[in-house]
Amino acid sequence: MPEFAIVLAVNAGVILALFVLAWAICVAMKDVTPVDSLWGLGMGVVAVSTFIQTGGDTQRGIVMTAIAVAWSLRLGGYMLWRWRDHGPDGRYVRMLDKAKAERGWGYGYAAFRLVFMLQMPLLWLVCLPVQLGQIPNEPATLGALGVAGEVLAIFGILYETLADWQLVQFKKNPENAGKVMDKGLWRYSRHPNYFGDACVWWGLWLIAAETNLGLFSIVGPIYLVYTLTRWSGMPTVEGRMRRRKPDYEDYARRTSAFIPWPPKPE
Repeated sequence: MPEFAIVLAVNAGVILALFVLAWAICVAMKDVTPVDSLWGLGMGVVAVSTFIQTGGDTQRGIVMTAIAVAWSLRLGGYMLWRWRDHGPDGRYVRMLDKAKAERGWGYGYAAFRLVFMLQMPLLWLVCLPVQLGQIPNEPATLGALGVAGEVLAIFGILYETLADWQLVQFKKNPENAGKVMDKGLWRYSRHPNYFGDACVWWGLWLIAAETNLGLFSIVGPIYLVYTLTRWSGMPTVEGRMRRRKPDYEDYARRTSAFIPWPPKPE
C-alpha cells in the first residue's frame, strides 16, 4: 500500500477515536457545543500524527505542523472559552430537541448522527494539505511558493486573532448591546475571522503544492471556503444577525462580506 494511503488511513482512525471520545463526554454532559473546539484542535492532532508518521525530518513538515498546531490551539482555545462564557450553542440545542420531538431519537444517537458523524470526514478532508504535503521527502526545504504560503498562513492566524479580540472587546461594553460591530477589521469585512481562517489553509496548501502529491490537496481549502461562505459559516451567522439587529442590513449593504475592502459610503 502506498505511503500516502497508510498515512490517510491512520489519520482517519485517529480522528474517529478522537470524536468518539469527545462524543461520549458530550453525551454525558448533555451538551455537544465543545465539538466546535474539537474542529480546531483536531486539525492540530492530524498534523502532528502525520509529522510523526513521516519522520518529521524536513523543513516543510516542521513548518506545516507548527502552523497547523498554532492555528488549532488558537481556534480551539477560543471556542472552548466562548463555550464556557456563553453556555450551550442554541443551534445544537434546537437541532437535538427537534430530532427527539419529530423522530424520537435519543440524545446520544442524535448527537452522533447529526453532529459528530458529519464533522469527522469533513475534518479529514480539510486537513488534506497538512497530510499530503508532509509525505514526499523532496523538496525537503521550502521554495518561493512555500515561503509565500508560510507568510500567508501566519498572516491569517494574526488577522483572525485580532478580529476575534476586537469582537470580544466590543461585546464586553454594555453600551454596545444590540449594536452591530463595525469597527476595526469588522469595518472592512463582515467576517474577518473567517477570512483569516481561509488565509491559513490556503497558505498551508501553497506550502504543500511544492510537492506533486500536495497539489491534490487543493480540495481541502476549497471545501473550507465553501463551508465558511455558503454552508455553516456566514449563512448561519448572517441569518441570526438580521433577525436580532435592525442595523445589520445597512451594515451588510456597505460592508464586504468576506474579502476585506473599503466600505461603501453611508
